[in-house]
Amino acid sequence: MFIKNVWLSLKKYKFLLYELVSRDFKVKYKRSILGIVWSLLYPILTMIVLALVFSNIFKFSTPGVNYLVYLLTGLVMFNYFNEASNLSMSSVVANFGLINKIYIPKYIFPISKCLFIGINFLLTLIPLYAIIIITGTPLNIYHLLLPYAFICLFIFTLGMGLILSAVSVFLRDMFYIYGIIMTIWMYLTPIMYDIKMISEEFQMFFKLNPLYHYINFARRIILYGEMPTPFTFAVCAGSSIITLIIGVIVFKKTQDKFIYYI
Repeated sequence: MFIKNVWLSLKKYKFLLYELVSRDFKVKYKRSILGIVWSLLYPILTMIVLALVFSNIFKFSTPGVNYLVYLLTGLVMFNYFNEASNLSMSSVVANFGLINKIYIPKYIFPISKCLFIGINFLLTLIPLYAIIIITGTPLNIYHLLLPYAFICLFIFTLGMGLILSAVSVFLRDMFYIYGIIMTIWMYLTPIMYDIKMISEEFQMFFKLNPLYHYINFARRIILYGEMPTPFTFAVCAGSSIITLIIGVIVFKKTQDKFIYYI
């Protein structure tokens, strides 16, 4: 019933959702000379820095595949989660003035942030495929399955965004705590390194991270030209749906109290 109500509300407030996403674009690129081009340059520049550090100084390598493609695939997907979850966390608090004046479904704010960063994410696929082509990494038919991983990542991020946006209303320290959590989370996600570099007894711990499975799904297709296993399909879908359900429950149970804490 709640999901149905959310869908009906999104249809009713689709103009507002569009305006929120549009506003975020205007604010982000206001007074920027390069504007939206930064969405293309940022992952490439970050990849270059990380590639220099980890492939040359720390001698990280990925035998049999191109390290730049390996790195950028993980980077663009992790960056989406990082940016979208951070913006979603502050979305309710930042829009208190609007919430206090008129009735608006509060969950529309974290949704708008995930969609806004989602559009930027689609733009970052341009430099990713540019690197794929430049490095001679073969394309294959399984690339058509990549939207599955992207949708699962979006659903997982939205679930996390709902949880974070609710918690941050009551606990403002969350804005600082989450920055530390994301730093740890980044290093616990095999972005710069191959999970095979970790001893087998610890690999299961790293595989509890849903982001590992979304990134691994994409890498199996892009780097190895293989169709992900049914287990990978199931884990990606299961982790994203469970997280969204938890996010919906937390947000629904707390949203009526927001007005007393914002």
